Amino acid sequence: MSLKILVLIDGSKWSQKAALHAIAIAKKRGGKVILLSVLDRREARSMAFNLSMFTDRLEKVESFENEIWKEMKKGIRTIMTGLMELCQEEGVNCSFRIIEGLAKETILREANSGNYSLVVMGAYGRSGKTRIGSLLEEVVGLINVPTMIVR
Repeated sequence: MSLKILVLIDGSKWSQKAALHAIAIAKKRGGKVILLSVLDRREARSMAFNLSMFTDRLEKVESFENEIWKEMKKGIRTIMTGLMELCQEEGVNCSFRIIEGLAKETILREANSGNYSLVVMGAYGRSGKTRIGSLLEEVVGLINVPTMIVR
């Protein structure tokens, strides 16, 4: 039986490290890696609002939000493309999905309905190593698939 591994990518070095582990497992045991990133537009809106307050340009919130949103999508696509190239170099079948939505709900829906053998995620998120990732805390007990947490 071939493995089907879901890797959660948030752009942090921890999620990229998780992807490296998943790729190594897929190469050794045979399988496919699916990279998943969930982008929440509310993050762009929050950053835009903070930026507009800082620059006294409240009328620019929507413009700032659109620019930040474009950069968020561009940044995660760049990370995904790099990981896809690594998969190709390693001879591992790989694909990626970028979904706009709420992270917790989207991840749980995908992980629990995608017939995955394993879900792999980083122990920490973009906020760093100060504590275990808040998303990890929310979803790990609700995923009905074996889950690997990478430090």
